[in-house]
Amino acid sequence: MTRTDAHTARPSHPGLQSDCARCFGLCCVALPFARSADFAADKPAGTPCGNLQEDFRCGIHARLREHGYAGCTVFDCFGAGQKVSQVTFGGRSWREDPESAREMYAVFPVMRQLHELLRYAAEALELPAARPVHRELRHAYERIDALTREPAAALLALDTGALRGEVNVLLLRAGELARAGVPGRKRNHRGADLLGARLRGAALRGANLRGALLTGADLAGADLRTADLTGADLRDAALHGADLTGALFLTQPQLDAARGDAATRLPAHLRRPAHWDPPAR
Repeated sequence: MTRTDAHTARPSHPGLQSDCARCFGLCCVALPFARSADFAADKPAGTPCGNLQEDFRCGIHARLREHGYAGCTVFDCFGAGQKVSQVTFGGRSWREDPESAREMYAVFPVMRQLHELLRYAAEALELPAARPVHRELRHAYERIDALTREPAAALLALDTGALRGEVNVLLLRAGELARAGVPGRKRNHRGADLLGARLRGAALRGANLRGALLTGADLAGADLRTADLTGADLRDAALHGADLTGALFLTQPQLDAARGDAATRLPAHLRRPAHWDPPAR
């Protein structure tokens, strides 16, 4: 998968940023992918990608898209890779200790889920309007953070589905409180099938788009300020000129999977994908 030195999370939460220099290339080994428009070859779980080098870095990182590995560019572990590598397994790699490799690969996706939850909780704690649930969110954050430091066996025994359900209740409430401050009627498209929808210039400020299928949707020029985009599928969605200022729970992988340009307005903590359309001359 993608190999970068820093990715998504806010600067105030460096532990939720991927640090590939401290990871053993886990996303490039533990996870499977199938030959498709996103991946140039098949790779089963637990097998190193052919592009992974001895130093655990990707040999084609700067040219992933042109080599047919666009799927790698939209993946982020939210810091789970280095946590598993340096904390759970104490800095000993799967090459140094082959006997621990299978367990390490199994722990990695569990840790990624925990770090993703931490990333969302951290954002919710920075929303002034969500103050009524900050105490519960803080407790949830501390609990999950403690879980990420548990040994491998404990991590593999976790019911991550139940944990996500508990935290999601708080995140949903935080999003509702934040969107309540947006004037006017707010659209509710939670979980909606908007595949290829024509939403150019749509007034979606403060909308609920949690889990919405927006693959290939035309959102050019849309007003998505303070919209809740938790888990929304933005693959190949057109965001040219759209305003995503203050969008809630939007992640870098979602942006990386979409299309946009220099006129797309983004939350301050997210970066403009390098593959987006260049500025007009």
